[in-house]
Amino acid sequence: MRPTDAVGFREAWDVLERLWDGTVERARRLDPDLLHKSVDGEWSFIETLRHLVLVTDGWIRRTILGDPSPFHSLGLPWDDPDETRSLPPGITRDRDARPSLDAVLELRRDRMATVGQIVTGLTDESLDADTKPVDAAGWPESRARRMRDVLVHVFHEEWEHRLYAERDLDALEASRS
Repeated sequence: MRPTDAVGFREAWDVLERLWDGTVERARRLDPDLLHKSVDGEWSFIETLRHLVLVTDGWIRRTILGDPSPFHSLGLPWDDPDETRSLPPGITRDRDARPSLDAVLELRRDRMATVGQIVTGLTDESLDADTKPVDAAGWPESRARRMRDVLVHVFHEEWEHRLYAERDLDALEASRS
């Protein structure tokens, strides 16, 4: 997940999409209520997908595409030990929401398609270009960032959270038997 050129980014995104397809297929075999269950105090499978919606909204839709208000209400931000700390504008934290897998996957498909469009249009030159800062306060902080760095960050989030999801699906499957 450390591509160096446009072709490598396309290949890496293709791998991520295929791996997530398999992970979602596994999740669909479980009782839908289990997909809302936390394993060892970590996010549930649904919460993990909701977090990735927020990641894509912030890093892709805000930072790369320049949308000053990209956040969907089901996106789930990081957990903050100081719950009194205010979240950046446009971000909400609704830990009690219990959307269906299909509802969250609809958002994920939309966000993943957006990333796919960006990756498809990449050139080696565009990877080294800087994003244009959004003219609004929010998260991520509004400043120019190298396109390559933003995409590596998003790919890393996708990779790591899929590994967490697989680990948790292992535990949920084991608890059924």
